[in-house]
Amino acid sequence: MEEDFVDTDKVYIKEIQASVAKDIIVKNHYSHAWTMCSLAIGVFYKSDTDHDFFDVKDDKLIGCMVFGCPVGRSAAASFSEEVDISEVWELTRLWIADSYGKNIESYCIGAALRHIKRNHNRIKVIMSYADSEQGHQGGIYKATNAYYQGTAIALMPNFSVSLTKEPYKWIHSRTVSERYGSHNVEKLKKAVGATFWRKKESGKHRYFWIMTNKKERKSILNTLKHKCVDYPSDANTVDPIITQHDVEPITSQFFE
Repeated sequence: MEEDFVDTDKVYIKEIQASVAKDIIVKNHYSHAWTMCSLAIGVFYKSDTDHDFFDVKDDKLIGCMVFGCPVGRSAAASFSEEVDISEVWELTRLWIADSYGKNIESYCIGAALRHIKRNHNRIKVIMSYADSEQGHQGGIYKATNAYYQGTAIALMPNFSVSLTKEPYKWIHSRTVSERYGSHNVEKLKKAVGATFWRKKESGKHRYFWIMTNKKERKSILNTLKHKCVDYPSDANTVDPIITQHDVEPITSQFFE
């Protein structure tokens, strides 16, 4: 049976403590990792049950959205000269429980954008990324009419590493850097100490929303460092090339 659309009369958003959002994200988000947070917004589902004494409804917290300074250091600077880095937030995490309607994510993003425009009006741009490594193309962002800039914005290619052959268990480039201190193949050989496999990560899809008035929006769009492009299609992507890197065993020489 096809999932119904979200019942917008029962879903609402409001700001919550970062600690509450962190607990939700670490437990439920596919990354299981916390991130930059300047604003946490909870997604609530209205209950039909009243408490007799307090006369309040026991509404359920079913998800959250996290906004903060862009994770990539160059992300804001790669946007437009018309926008200062302090005027850009990234939607860094989004998780909402299943079974509340197939369009609930896009509905809540729209509500959150309106909330930010009303209550945090120093923010001019909200950006977000869809991770193609996770099979995401950003369908929920398309539904909000977000602007799209493609996947070619990364300043340098990123590579995942697997310590096992098929089935590969890929370690994300960010984790590789944290764990081994480098992406350089020769340095990785020394740090890993054994044969490993490497593949280039697919670029992330970048979307954004402009929170300003019509005149300023036009000015920002005219000064983008990366022009907007058509939304991605559902066409099959090309499998990445996987390379094997062997580590020569360390030998000792003894002299008489």
